[in-house]
Amino acid sequence: MDEYDVAIIGAGQAATPLAHALTNAGKRVALLERKYLGGSCVNFGCTPTKAAFASARVAHMSRRAHEFGIATDAVRVDFAAVLRRAEDIALQSRHGLDDSLGGKDNPVLIRDHARFAGRDGERFRIAVGDREISARDVVLDTGTRSMMPDIPGLKDIDAIDAGNWLAHRTLPRHLAIVGGGYIGLEMAQFYRRMGSQVTVIEHGGQVAGHEDKEVADALQQLLEAEGIQFRMNAKAARFEKTADGVRVQLETGGNTAQLDASDVFVALGRRPNTDDLGLDKIGVRPDDKGIVKTDQRLNAGIDGLWAVGDIRGGPMFTHTAWDDYRIVESQLIGDRSRTTERVIPYAIFTDPELGRVGMTEAEARKAGRQVQIARFAMGGNGKARELGETEGFIKLVVDAQSRQILGAAVLAGEGAELVHIYVALMNARAPYTVLQNAIQIHPTLAEAAQSALSSLGSPG
Repeated sequence: MDEYDVAIIGAGQAATPLAHALTNAGKRVALLERKYLGGSCVNFGCTPTKAAFASARVAHMSRRAHEFGIATDAVRVDFAAVLRRAEDIALQSRHGLDDSLGGKDNPVLIRDHARFAGRDGERFRIAVGDREISARDVVLDTGTRSMMPDIPGLKDIDAIDAGNWLAHRTLPRHLAIVGGGYIGLEMAQFYRRMGSQVTVIEHGGQVAGHEDKEVADALQQLLEAEGIQFRMNAKAARFEKTADGVRVQLETGGNTAQLDASDVFVALGRRPNTDDLGLDKIGVRPDDKGIVKTDQRLNAGIDGLWAVGDIRGGPMFTHTAWDDYRIVESQLIGDRSRTTERVIPYAIFTDPELGRVGMTEAEARKAGRQVQIARFAMGGNGKARELGETEGFIKLVVDAQSRQILGAAVLAGEGAELVHIYVALMNARAPYTVLQNAIQIHPTLAEAAQSALSSLGSPG
């Protein structure tokens, strides 16, 4: 039986940098992955989706060319070529990870399914295919998969989801997207700009349910302006194949309706890949959602067992998974100071983007904070007008006593970039007056981040 200091099960965003860091510190490391390196982000998530969204933006801006005094021929989308480009970029990233690990004996990459076989004293026994290894520490980084609910008829249709969308090379004529969360909204705009008719089915009363309602409603209106239709307070109750595609039976407040579409995209969340790891063999039981609970140092309740990335619950973002590697690195070979006490920004990559960090207004008031609210319409920014990107606004939630920013929503072109101005202030625990007193380059979108503070009073 081969023995290792650390075994990492699953090659998500935390796994490869952690494996290299531990190896450089003198640990003997095994990385166990049954399929592809890089996790969801590289293979079907962040990397290919943002590449595809870039193509969608080119198509969208081409259709707007007349606004800038440019005449173009009719825009023609080669949907299969768009997906091939996105897939090629994903493959470049995956191959880069393969090259960084290929042929090495430390860290060693073992390609097979891994599951726990039990424990021998302080060491974990892990079955990897038809072999067995042991390790003193084990890090779980197995990620998540699209949640496919038990809705009648769903198994009988060829549903698209966040994991298989690249394989569906034919552009849907009319795509029904079940779920108005982050993935559903991003993909709705992508397919619409590619040329599909798109209808989003959302069981709640607002899209992006975790967001400030004011912000979510504005985002929905922007998408509706592009021709995306929404069925709110509607539940997909049944799917049925038809000669032209799929019929979706909807339940809406006690009434029923139906929607005929050519294709269905299911975007109802994600489920951790923890159900085939043999966790019961080591006395670990995930919760009913499949999540492995951890403490602030990412220990999973047993000495030597760690969980990183999406499987531990909380914010499921690539950048949090990557930062998890730094937390575990700190525990295993560092000073153990890093924890999950951190500021986590994120974005919805629609166009305009929604960059987000911290509390919403409702969350801050519920927490009993005395707050000030600042707003700034992007139409008031010179660079936004010059670019023809005046849609959206910035909304800030500020602690009235400390003058520190509690939360920010930047619905704007490059909103995912602009929000980092506020992230930096929050990490520094600096008052907003630091930004008020700064000089910003003119003309830039970054000026809007400063302008948003104008209603809060002069710097002191």
